[in-house]
Amino acid sequence: MRLAIDSGKLLYALGVLFAAAALLYFVRDVVFDLSITVKAALLLLGFVVLFVAGVALERDVLDVVAFALSGVTYVVFVGYVVVRYSPGETGTFLLLAISAGLFVGLGYALRAGIPTPSRRTAAAALGGLLIVSAVLVGADALSGGVTYDVQTNESVTVSVPEPENPDRYPYIEAEIGAVTASNPSPFLRALDLPSLSGCLVGPTDHPEDSVYVDTDIEWDEDTIGASTTKSYAVTAELPIDPNRTESKTYAVERDIDCSAERSEPTIAIQVDGSDTLD
Repeated sequence: MRLAIDSGKLLYALGVLFAAAALLYFVRDVVFDLSITVKAALLLLGFVVLFVAGVALERDVLDVVAFALSGVTYVVFVGYVVVRYSPGETGTFLLLAISAGLFVGLGYALRAGIPTPSRRTAAAALGGLLIVSAVLVGADALSGGVTYDVQTNESVTVSVPEPENPDRYPYIEAEIGAVTASNPSPFLRALDLPSLSGCLVGPTDHPEDSVYVDTDIEWDEDTIGASTTKSYAVTAELPIDPNRTESKTYAVERDIDCSAERSEPTIAIQVDGSDTLD
């Protein structure tokens, strides 16, 4: 049995698949340093642009391809809004219900016969949508991205707890500074705190020099609202000799190498981040 495959439709289908992959890559926030708000708006505008193009096209199956791309863009838009804005169960349900009604209505309108716009009208509509998109992107770029300010204490003093196991070094969690994230723009943006690491330099009674450094940010907190500033405590897990009876003080220094020499126990903090660090 010989299968008849329309090569043109096959290529159209591959184009739709690659477009879907490109959209998914776009919303991963790894390309184009755009805010979450503007990305969502661009996806919605892309849906409208492709739908208008589908209505205006009257050649071969290009209208079907345009409608398919429009639908894929809208699905990605809805998924992006749900993931990034976390509207909750009720909000998600309403968004899906409204989307269902929207597509049923559009399908009915197409079946009933939407008047085909002239090329000039379609071009004007598409041009207007592109201008709106350019304005949003420009406003996003001019408003500035999220900046991060890492501040550390000059020193930290920890007390010695009662050891549960005298043969093991207990670890004491101590606050050694703070990270402040500022979003000056009027758009919701992705939050990605700089990576922090630490080590002990100078005289130490601990056999390992690595120090676990972390912030108190919630595990699922990955966005920061418009015109918002947030601060997060920086903590370090410090080893204490179980035989020690008095408290111990560590100096805290930023951006020094772990091979540095100091005359007193020192926590060396390294900051690694692509955003602005003050």
